[in-house]
Amino acid sequence: MSEQQLLELKGSVEDIIFRNKSNGYSVLTLYCDGIALTAVGSISDVSIGDELRLIGVWKNNPNYGEQFAFDYYEHQLPSGSAAIFKYLSSRAIKGIGARMAKRIVDAFGDNTLEVMKNQPDRLTEIKGISAEKAKFISEEINRSFGMKEILIQLEKYNISALEAVRIWKSYGDTAVSVIEDNPYVLCGDPVFVPFEKADRIAGILGKPTNDNYRLRSGIIYIISYNAGNGHTCLPLDKLVSAASKFLIIESETISSVISEMTDDASLICDDIDDRTFVFLPSYYKSEFYCADRLNMMLTIPAERINGGELALQLFEQSEGISYAELQRKAILEALSGGLLILTGGPGTGKTTTLNAIIRLYDQCGLKVMLAAPTGRAAQRMTEVTGVEAKTIHRLLEVEWDKNDRPRFTKNERNPLNCDAMILDEMSMVDITLFESLLRALPLGCRLIMVGDSDQLPSVGAGNVLGDLIESGKIPAVRLTEIFRQSMQSLIITNAHRIVHGEMPEIRRTDNDFFFMCESDKTKIAEKIVALYTQRLPSAYKYDPLSDIQVLCPGRKGDLGVTELNKKLQQVVNPPEKGKDEIRTPLYVLRKGDKVMQTKNNYDLPWLRDDGTEGAGIYNGDIGVIESIDKPSGIAEIRFDDKVVTYNSDNLLNVELAYAATVHKSQGSEFRAVIMPMYYGAPQLYYRNLLYTAVTRAKEKIILVGNVSTLRTMVDNNKKTKRYSALKAFLERGAL
Repeated sequence: MSEQQLLELKGSVEDIIFRNKSNGYSVLTLYCDGIALTAVGSISDVSIGDELRLIGVWKNNPNYGEQFAFDYYEHQLPSGSAAIFKYLSSRAIKGIGARMAKRIVDAFGDNTLEVMKNQPDRLTEIKGISAEKAKFISEEINRSFGMKEILIQLEKYNISALEAVRIWKSYGDTAVSVIEDNPYVLCGDPVFVPFEKADRIAGILGKPTNDNYRLRSGIIYIISYNAGNGHTCLPLDKLVSAASKFLIIESETISSVISEMTDDASLICDDIDDRTFVFLPSYYKSEFYCADRLNMMLTIPAERINGGELALQLFEQSEGISYAELQRKAILEALSGGLLILTGGPGTGKTTTLNAIIRLYDQCGLKVMLAAPTGRAAQRMTEVTGVEAKTIHRLLEVEWDKNDRPRFTKNERNPLNCDAMILDEMSMVDITLFESLLRALPLGCRLIMVGDSDQLPSVGAGNVLGDLIESGKIPAVRLTEIFRQSMQSLIITNAHRIVHGEMPEIRRTDNDFFFMCESDKTKIAEKIVALYTQRLPSAYKYDPLSDIQVLCPGRKGDLGVTELNKKLQQVVNPPEKGKDEIRTPLYVLRKGDKVMQTKNNYDLPWLRDDGTEGAGIYNGDIGVIESIDKPSGIAEIRFDDKVVTYNSDNLLNVELAYAATVHKSQGSEFRAVIMPMYYGAPQLYYRNLLYTAVTRAKEKIILVGNVSTLRTMVDNNKKTKRYSALKAFLERGAL
């Protein structure tokens, strides 16, 4: 707050204009002494009809006028029959609507809440309220106000609104005592606060640094943090060293705690190649199961299709196609063994080979299912094969539990109904998703895994495609021949040069791969904006919203996703009087903006232009905002031929998409790609990321920036080392 004198404001909540669940920031209409006012600030839990006492100052917002900005608040019981009726009729208490609220308030007046809390038996005097319902209503109102009291107590530990609600749901009235006994319980399911935050709370509570809860939680935090970087396990020696430095505790103590945790199965240790690795149980079980199931599929393969050679010859004759040697090898392997990895770079004929496998399976009467890890990848797969493909989550009929964790309907007890599963973009599949898919495959089902092993690995933990190939246990065909028509494209030939550690050809200006040299980051940004908004649309008739995509190595910095999105929006879709917009924590979204869904939402309903309905919008889906209703916080977004209605909560998973990270672009293709080439975080400037970006472009790619940055990326073949055990478990054979 500023130096202004702090003021007190008391009133009832008339309306909740905006609420950010992640940090509790809210915009409220407050009714004070007969006047409607706007109040803004962070509040743990609020409902229409709540009586609040606010401490803050008046501020003048240039867009929204005068607002009361509060730093402190208190919930107060509604006083007076009118306020109590408003509170109860807002459905703040389950089981009470407007009609029931009127009956109760008419009967008990100003004493209504006291009766409901402490004399529930008197509620049975009201028509329609049984003894059982009276007890339920009393429990609900005590729970409601009890939760508010707990959330207020938790605020002294700087616990966010979303975290506080999760804590309340998990521990109820005992939440504060549980945290004061062991603040590190917050690091786990379902709250998942950062370890550093739990450590600060422990400091406030005076907990010693060698507290056993702290050490155990810190060790798990390090393993979990590394899982976020792709590792399913860590070498014991590295874990001990990292934990000792992080927790500032001697190595001997850390080793002792790890031993204690393996004894009680909180962690699992396994020796791989004469080195001990430490796993979280969930990842160990996932890799163990995947290896076991694949080894079983090798031992008891799918039924062999006889006459494969003849079937392929007849198919070539009927289609007028002559497949290359490696393509034929892949097709025949798919017909015989039924377990295959098909990999290769752009222009090597993966799609042609895949289409032959699908058609021949169909001719043999096999029921084939196609899947990909993302919505856009599934859409592309459908387009190039002519057969419907689904996301793996959709195929497995995902459901979400109360903590937003996936749970699949399809599994060993309820397997998929298919004879062959074809899985595309295999490089994007992490170990837990792969486990879920394998569990849902019926016995004897064929599995064809297609991917480019030179692309970025999965965002989630595991090195699935790499481990499968390196194990040598799974039949694999790598297509290497670039077909003649593809050799005419610099995008394709340069992609292959990059993957082999050679500088791409950047001097030519008559093809589809361009390099614009510029050393100043401000000028780089200006050129990217000009290319996106003027030059490419003018020269090639590209639509900036649907045809052009800016891809960046990372999100931060002047040439990162966030800043470039703001710069591009300012030119493509600037603010105008009368143009509706809505604020999110990161961006201002306007009607006409190009946006991206950042999290899978399988429940979001959509309506197609032809009137058909469905549900599900996926991480990476790109659309355009068609309308915004600012007072309600509702927006309509078009994704191709589907329109989706978003409320303010769902809009938290939507961001501008004029620019996106290379990681977010996996599984997608764009007619034109623009990419900045400028110094940045070393961990983001490496060969596979550049290769992935280049191969997202179908017709044009323009790199803008320093040749030295391009050379750095080409030379940096780090292929980030991922600690995983799938390869080792496969090599052990049947488990």
